[in-house]
Amino acid sequence: MGRSLDNLPQYLRKYCIEHDYKKYTDRDHAAWRYIMRRSLSFFRKHAVSVYEPGLKKTGIPLNYIPHIDDMDRALQNFGWGAVPVCGFIPPWAFLEFQARKILPIATDMRNADNISYTPAPDIVHEAAGHAPIIPDIEYSNYLATYAKIGTKAIYSSQDLRLYEAVRTLSDLKEKYGTTEEEIAAAEKNLIEVNNSFTFTSEAAKVGRMSWWTAEYGLVGSLTAPKIYGAGLLSSVGESRHLYEESVKKIPFSLDCTNYQFNITEPQPQLFVAEDMQHLITVLKELEMTLSYKRGGVYALEKALESEAITTTVLDSGVAISGKLIKYLIENDRVDFIKYEGPVQITDGNKEYEGQGVPRHPTGFSSPIGYWSHNPNKNPSEFTDADLAAINIYKGKIIEINFTSGFKVKGKLVGTIRDKQKLKIMTFVDCTVSRQDEIFFEPSWGEFDMVVGTSIPSIFGGPADRINFGEHEIAESQTSPSRETPYSDKELQVIRLHTTLRKIREELSKNIKKTSEASQELAQISQELIKNHKKQWLLQLEALEIAKEQLMLNEETAWVAQLAKELKPDNNKLSDDDVELRNTGLSIIGTL
Repeated sequence: MGRSLDNLPQYLRKYCIEHDYKKYTDRDHAAWRYIMRRSLSFFRKHAVSVYEPGLKKTGIPLNYIPHIDDMDRALQNFGWGAVPVCGFIPPWAFLEFQARKILPIATDMRNADNISYTPAPDIVHEAAGHAPIIPDIEYSNYLATYAKIGTKAIYSSQDLRLYEAVRTLSDLKEKYGTTEEEIAAAEKNLIEVNNSFTFTSEAAKVGRMSWWTAEYGLVGSLTAPKIYGAGLLSSVGESRHLYEESVKKIPFSLDCTNYQFNITEPQPQLFVAEDMQHLITVLKELEMTLSYKRGGVYALEKALESEAITTTVLDSGVAISGKLIKYLIENDRVDFIKYEGPVQITDGNKEYEGQGVPRHPTGFSSPIGYWSHNPNKNPSEFTDADLAAINIYKGKIIEINFTSGFKVKGKLVGTIRDKQKLKIMTFVDCTVSRQDEIFFEPSWGEFDMVVGTSIPSIFGGPADRINFGEHEIAESQTSPSRETPYSDKELQVIRLHTTLRKIREELSKNIKKTSEASQELAQISQELIKNHKKQWLLQLEALEIAKEQLMLNEETAWVAQLAKELKPDNNKLSDDDVELRNTGLSIIGTL
């Protein structure tokens, strides 16, 4: 099948990168190894049963960071794939990938100093969190179905501002060298953006369902639920927190979309589904509330409220993508629609030739509805003979009167038909009016009138994104990736990680004698105790090799010193640091 990366349309391909595997240091691999050993120890008891076998099935090794090409090949066995991306990508793009059954995986590896949790997308969360559950067929179907629905939800300009604020804060929190002042400013901005919200968009509600399921979802009983959400599966610390009595366990229902979330704090409540099929049942309930299913005046109200790009689909199949700024109705009958540019007109998903942004850069408007000439027939069904019968010919000055009172008068110079239906009529020297109000004047140029009588659907975003282009998401000004070179001290730490990894691998392959390894490890341990007291991960790696591969215990002086160094006075450490060390010691049987 080839790589999923190579088979993407360009508008998605631009968010992808090649996986630069060489950028990872042996310290990065050591952090991954610790996270995975810690995770497996905890989640084999508390996650859904598919988790542990799912790691292997989806190409996720325990001892080193996975290559996304390897994951892609493994996931293709389940009808999925994986592609590498850098940090946050626009929400619509993430959903487009997922709707195609492709996991976009951020390639950054969290800093070893942030080993418990990072708010920025990283390979731990995206790979070890999402992928292992995909072999569950019902869950896999839920993810893909959710994404398809999510691409239709109407987002708002407020959502876009929130995305930018979250992206900036997450990148800065993970990025090496960020100052406290920069983080404080980003946090303040996020609070201000959150406080500025005046309504909850459809996309926000869909996003909340994803948060309380795919990110923080539980399944089973309320008293002993199992974990399947990637946000929890990529953070043992947060997962431990969920078992506290202060965290409410609520039966999963559509009501979860009424609960906001904060990505920077532990969640005060979590939702428990009965089983994976329950997810799809509730998702279908959510789908029926969305404008793309409801249409009509309700959908127009949501599109106008959003102040963002939406696509209005007429009953004829013709669709208009742009920012809706006005509509006129009488009772439930829609008479007129108006958009701010850029605008494109499509057949539902493909832009009509010559009806894109270059033609409609500043906006578009059109009356819709039945014509007085034959009020019982949808105008889109008019054949050329039907038009001729009411004296409508190309090249002639004609007048179309709508039952709503709108009048279009001008010279007809072209029509667009699709599947025999009349979709667009183009006029020159055209006036559009109703009573004394003018809606289009001849001096404004050619007038394109869309043909249709009702609006069965409105969905978020443009219909043909390839041709429409990106008009709402700005290029990211931040990135979680490190840009500054490593200091001499950091390089020393990385070299020690490299040495320990080499010793472990050579012992595993019987290349190195145990006596030689013991002597080398004793020297390293003294250096760690003397010069790297804060590098608990290095100390833990050395102690692990001593105990599990050299079969040494604390009767050996340097082994005892390492163990003591990892168990200092807890009053000198943060609770998180104590938990990380103790978990590591427990894994290797020292606690």
